[in-house]
Amino acid sequence: MTLSTGPLPLVVRRRGLLVYLGVAYAGMWAAMSPLLATSYRRGDAREETGALEQVCIAAAMLAPALAAILVVRFIERSGRVRDTLALRWPKPWGRAVRACLVAFAVPAGLTTAALTVGALAGRYPFGGVHGNGLGVWAAGAVLNMLVSLPLFFGEELGWQGYLFPRLAGDGSRRSLIRAYGVTGTAFALWHLPTLLMGGQYPGRPWYVSVPAMLVSCLLILPVFTWLRLRSGSVVPAVIGHAFVSSVSVDMVKEFAAPKAALDPLHMGMAGWPGWIAAGAFVAFLALTGRLDPSFHTAGNTSRPAVARTL
Repeated sequence: MTLSTGPLPLVVRRRGLLVYLGVAYAGMWAAMSPLLATSYRRGDAREETGALEQVCIAAAMLAPALAAILVVRFIERSGRVRDTLALRWPKPWGRAVRACLVAFAVPAGLTTAALTVGALAGRYPFGGVHGNGLGVWAAGAVLNMLVSLPLFFGEELGWQGYLFPRLAGDGSRRSLIRAYGVTGTAFALWHLPTLLMGGQYPGRPWYVSVPAMLVSCLLILPVFTWLRLRSGSVVPAVIGHAFVSSVSVDMVKEFAAPKAALDPLHMGMAGWPGWIAAGAFVAFLALTGRLDPSFHTAGNTSRPAVARTL
């Protein structure tokens, strides 16, 4: 499976990358400016977001997609936006269903592993599983994720639809390492305004939250990329991202002791237990060659034990 939509002149590719990053970052800062102007700061992981915060977050999440569409339409002129950004369903339909189920199941498994690691280490205040209300909670969490799904298209059309494929280039080992590293770093630093307001790590100073977010993004981005590569579509990556940013966060709260303090740095996918879980899974993907686009080429049925490692 190839990521490139065709050879682009170097000057066009570089201009596109600069415009993409400029618009995506400017959009994030502009969307967060009302909160920054009022010195908003999130102080607790259990704190719910208000109406203004939700509007600002929604606007920010659309910025990467807007940037990608502008570059494809007016700078690259490389073809249909939907095809270029892989905005399509995997085919046949059976494959699409499987890809979406995997995109749901893998983050669920990683989150469960992270909570288990945190609980065993004594850092996650596990409060038990309440079977009577578990189904209602799960249904509500999934429904909320589905409602917010369009916003995650706003992010992944940019990161997985545009940026990673452009950086991956010819698919050489060096290009792929660069693509994973630069995309993960750009993805993390794009969150800087929210990190300054305690968004992902409430109560933590920026010099703690920024490096923590960088590690989280560098480890979870290959998972989203793998979902995109194995399906040839950004849709599974969108589902995976939505799960990690919504259901996964809800799982931390749902299974914790009701009045216990929650510190994302020490629990869930955003903390070191999540880094262990995601890191182990990414290592597996790398050692089996699954982070290499060529592994997913149509008709490739081989499954090497150690091949094309990154």
